Amino acid sequence: MALTTAQILALVIFVATLAAFAWDRIRYDVVALGALIACVLAGLVKPDDAFAGFGNPAVITVAAVLVLSHALGRSGVIDIVGQALGRVATTPLSNLVLLCGLGAVLSAFMNNVGALAIMMPVAIAAARRLEHSPALILMPLSFATMMGGMTTLIGTPPNLLAAGFRERYGEAPFDFFAFAPVGLAITLGGIALMAAIARFVLPRDREGERSAMEQFDIGHYVTEVKLPEKSELIGKTPREIEGEYEDKLAIISLQRHGLRLRGRFRNTKLRAGDDLMLQVGAELLQELVRKEEVELVAAHTTEGEKPELAQKTPVETAEVVVVPNAWIQGATARSLQLRARYNVNLLALSRHGRPISQRVRDTSLSAGDVLLLEGEPDSLPEAIRALGCLPLANRKIAFQPFRVVAPVVVFGLAIVLVVLDLLSAPIAFVLGVLGMLALRLMPVRDMYDAIDWPVIVLLGAMIPVGGALETSGVAELVANQVAWLGQGWPDRGVLALVLVVTMIVTPMLNNAATVIVMAPIAIGIAQSIGVHPDAFLMAVAIGASCDFLTPFGHQNNTLILAPGGYRFADYWRLGMPLDFVVIGVAVALLPMVFPLR
Repeated sequence: MALTTAQILALVIFVATLAAFAWDRIRYDVVALGALIACVLAGLVKPDDAFAGFGNPAVITVAAVLVLSHALGRSGVIDIVGQALGRVATTPLSNLVLLCGLGAVLSAFMNNVGALAIMMPVAIAAARRLEHSPALILMPLSFATMMGGMTTLIGTPPNLLAAGFRERYGEAPFDFFAFAPVGLAITLGGIALMAAIARFVLPRDREGERSAMEQFDIGHYVTEVKLPEKSELIGKTPREIEGEYEDKLAIISLQRHGLRLRGRFRNTKLRAGDDLMLQVGAELLQELVRKEEVELVAAHTTEGEKPELAQKTPVETAEVVVVPNAWIQGATARSLQLRARYNVNLLALSRHGRPISQRVRDTSLSAGDVLLLEGEPDSLPEAIRALGCLPLANRKIAFQPFRVVAPVVVFGLAIVLVVLDLLSAPIAFVLGVLGMLALRLMPVRDMYDAIDWPVIVLLGAMIPVGGALETSGVAELVANQVAWLGQGWPDRGVLALVLVVTMIVTPMLNNAATVIVMAPIAIGIAQSIGVHPDAFLMAVAIGASCDFLTPFGHQNNTLILAPGGYRFADYWRLGMPLDFVVIGVAVALLPMVFPLR
């Protein structure tokens, strides 16, 4: 069959786009924009429709979910869960199963890249605690978050895009849990396989690169606290408290009614209102504040100002490191007048390996010191930059229970609205974002920072390109060729072929771009062999979410490359058996859940 001019142009642009994606020398969002403009210049996409993809519901939903995922991650709830897992996971195997299970659950309701980013510090800390290489857990965790995303509508962009393509043949989009039966089976099977073989196929002696946070060993903070009326520490002596918490806490000094008790305070029973200087780990400090055992005393820094408790209004805390070239070296919190000049309080200071005996506000700052700063969400980032410090990523500490629970409630309500079909996914999740902002759970600046703009540009640009493949007839042409190749095959065989082709194409494209390209082809194949397209469309969504073979086909695999110390071949060793599990489970279950005839 002779190709039309439009089909030739569409194929040339498509092949060139594939080659540019595979070359990986040009950013994928720039490649997508180039493909879009090429389609416009070739007459395949009308100029008025060129940027219509940016208004696609899937694009809006992806952006909103990224923001909500960010707010959930900064709430501190994951830290609490991680601590609970640490008490249960006592072996490498139980650690792998529990972390992968939690990662999969998180990625079902948030962006899977965000789920991995939240879980990575927990996984690395667990590996150090159990004295095994992070390489044994990071790759299974990455793959688990990718599989977990298959279980719900919002778990991964391919699912959202597949739901939209379903409207192309006159059906309603897939509902929120339409993906769950097959996605859950794949996730459980995948985690079971990884638990069985990961320790045999993954390297045990790779340490990987230490993260920026790990390079600054935080150790224990020195901070000032006050005992509230309801504290269970009242009536105990410092010696008893230190014995209760073993080496996790040390009481450096006790101040009562403005007078510092020296020497004999070790056996003095504590009273409400006592001021203590503690040396304590960040996690235990956070726990003590949440349980209202102690109240943080901000290190106020202007002369004549009385120490007051940390504000109860919405504030944010951040851990920052004093870098070697920071101008504040040698200064104290008092001399810097942090509150008056920068609108922040110094709550605590960590100087690993060197003791601090004087009050926090009077301690000269040095390179490598880690500071716990408190301030208003809108002004804290600017203050950190002005002080010349480096914020430690993923070390946001939330002391207020409201700020831990509220983001979970807002996110949950948005999901309920979608599940009950009260609102569409884009409206429900944008409403969730507005709820986060209204409750001051995140500053507006963070909302824009949380969005992965290259992914949004990729989606918005490639949606019209995918449409051009369909309207020009290229998708139908390719569908007919695949259908011809599968002549005489059973329906499940053709379904498996579509799934395998999608899995092969995904590393060369982006997972979202793969759905945009393959979905119309899969629909055409199903219609050409006379079966219902649902299972084929689901196969495309599954195949696009399963890039387990390369470190560059999915952002999750790239994120773990350095921390796990992985090499290219490591992905094949675990990824190839996992691909066979995915193919076997999907081909077996898809026709049962979505009948072909």
